[in-house]
Amino acid sequence: MTISMTGFAARKGQGAGASWTWDMRSVNGKGLDLRLRVPDWIDGLELALRGELARALSRGNVSLTLRVTREGTETEALRLNHVALRAVLGALGTVEAAALQAGVTLAQPTPADVLTFRGVVEAGSADEDTTPLRAAILADLPGLLADFNAMRAAEGAALRTVIGAQIDRVSALRAEAATAAEGRRGTQSDLLRAQLARLMEAADTLDPGRLAQELALLAVKTDVTEELDRLSAHVAAARALLAETGPVGRKFDFLMQEFMREANTLCSKAQDITLTRIGLDLKTVIDQMREQVQNVE
Repeated sequence: MTISMTGFAARKGQGAGASWTWDMRSVNGKGLDLRLRVPDWIDGLELALRGELARALSRGNVSLTLRVTREGTETEALRLNHVALRAVLGALGTVEAAALQAGVTLAQPTPADVLTFRGVVEAGSADEDTTPLRAAILADLPGLLADFNAMRAAEGAALRTVIGAQIDRVSALRAEAATAAEGRRGTQSDLLRAQLARLMEAADTLDPGRLAQELALLAVKTDVTEELDRLSAHVAAARALLAETGPVGRKFDFLMQEFMREANTLCSKAQDITLTRIGLDLKTVIDQMREQVQNVE
């Protein structure tokens, strides 16, 4: 089953005297990049969430936002984090000293300004045990992940259809290229004979080894058999990847490079209008397929 790296899920939950809302979304990425915005007053929550997400996901830029509200209260109790406060005040002092040295006058921050710095004010009371709330939230996470993965699977099914059609198109163009290569055989024979004649005229000045080398190069420069064979192998490999159940995005990325390499070589060896056109069509389809593959987990 092909899985997309694009997905979204939202969910509401409650327990341990609180209610919460989840918002989870992702886009494509080379690896797994987790960006979490969760309440820092719930001890150990972010670390636990990162561990669960890392086990459940393989690739993608994933953003998770969790908002928690205590039931029966409109606002949460606040407490001052004195360690964070001292750090902020120290940083402000350093900035002010540097500004004075540079002859720059800065406006003095108000107490309200200081309170807006991250970590200075925390929700909850200092002696509150948030373990039950953390456990309740973590127990609700599997439901969110199920919704999230269901959407990524649905997106992946659509991707699979598109990529499958593109693979079929590459296969059809490969067959057209084989027919065109066979059809140009007479023309290529005439061209090789003409080139051979030019080489024979210069044979007096070429040693036999060099002459044999030049003849071999002429044959290689026009023979597209290997490129067509490798394209067939790549088509089979791509179809096999679509049938796999695990993450295949990285393998697909590499395979797209191999597809494009063969298409480029085919164009450079074409020496025929029809074969060149087919090669260009191949490059177009492969590039379109590469864009779709970028979204595969």
